[in-house]
Amino acid sequence: MTTLSPMPFPETSFALTLVLLLVAPLAIAGIALVNVGLGRSRSSAQSMLGMLVVVSTAAIAFTVVGFAVSAETAKDFVFHVASKPWDWAGEGHFLLSGLAATSAREQLALLFEFLSVALVVLIPWGSGADRLRLPAGAAIAAVLGAFLFPFVAHWTWGGGWLEQLGANFSLGRGFLDGGGAGPIHALGGLAALAVVWITGPRKGKFPREGLSTAIPGHNVIYVLFGCLVALVGWLAWNTAGALLWLNAMPAALVVTAVNTLLSAAAALVATFTVTRIRFGKPDASLCANGWLAGLVTSSACAGVVPPLDALLAGLVAGIVTPLLVELFELALSIDDPSGAISVHGAAGLWGLIAAGIFAPQQGQFVAQLIGVSTLLGLMLPLVYLVFWLVNRVIAFRADPDGERLGMDLHELGGNAYPEFVVHRDESYR
Repeated sequence: MTTLSPMPFPETSFALTLVLLLVAPLAIAGIALVNVGLGRSRSSAQSMLGMLVVVSTAAIAFTVVGFAVSAETAKDFVFHVASKPWDWAGEGHFLLSGLAATSAREQLALLFEFLSVALVVLIPWGSGADRLRLPAGAAIAAVLGAFLFPFVAHWTWGGGWLEQLGANFSLGRGFLDGGGAGPIHALGGLAALAVVWITGPRKGKFPREGLSTAIPGHNVIYVLFGCLVALVGWLAWNTAGALLWLNAMPAALVVTAVNTLLSAAAALVATFTVTRIRFGKPDASLCANGWLAGLVTSSACAGVVPPLDALLAGLVAGIVTPLLVELFELALSIDDPSGAISVHGAAGLWGLIAAGIFAPQQGQFVAQLIGVSTLLGLMLPLVYLVFWLVNRVIAFRADPDGERLGMDLHELGGNAYPEFVVHRDESYR
């Protein structure tokens, strides 16, 4: 597996990046807590076990096939148009063969992408809460880990055509995304949208056209604590991404970390204000969504903009997120328990655009727009088509009786909280 390294990677940077990547999984743990807290109590054990299942399945699929596609190699699949190379996929070895002979930077890139694929598969799983079956979640994770994520990762980080927009067309530094706002969050949010479209809403969520029934999460403490856990992981994630993909010097990492926190803080304050004005009191779960949207926005911005711009980007994310959650639910009848379509999908796309708006390089905004257009125009239809085909083989949605009983009893044979009474919804009586 011979890959191309754009510049030497100092030993000190290797050690620092490795430590950061060992802390970064706290972002995954935080999202897991948020997902389970926003679902029903009678499906919480299935939700948490499902997160382990989808992460494990995605990691295996990425090992077998995915990294060979995402890796930057000397024999990438390239075709030429107008005398310009268009690099679409890597041609690495399957099953990670030859890994021991690769450089330190390449091994760190592998670890970063392993963590990335683990996070991206949690996003649609959270949106399908309370009705998405475990076998279906595993199938979705396998497809994302083996094919869909690796292609976007290669275009963004592996020397692919998006990364080369700068060299080929003088568009800034090419498509910039140090923390994975595109390959992780936007792709995950689009996958969540496809899952929700295919599975449909939870029974009783929309009793009549134009009406929506509130189904609050069963444990807001999980949700808020998950936000704090995610912050620690995000600080490590963004700084590690800046070292690996943006070639940042260690001295620049403090600004990246400050930008991450500023974006999340501004988003939280904005969502707190919007929900207080709209409902008379701040909404805890929407404030958590706003905080996470700020972190997602920072994934693209933190390593390339100054602090004031990171704050402004987070402020916009915090204002828009609760409005989008309400729009998707009330106007479009989209039942997304975790809010992932807004939090990860929309905020990830906004972060990519904001990085282009605030970046100083000429042409950077156009490069970022091309990346966003690729995700919306190419990946969204492709994800939906692939998931639709998978659903024909492995049904995504549980049967009505299983949904009525709860996914814990239906798929695991027991409740997460056996000492508590799990009340049924009126719609099932």
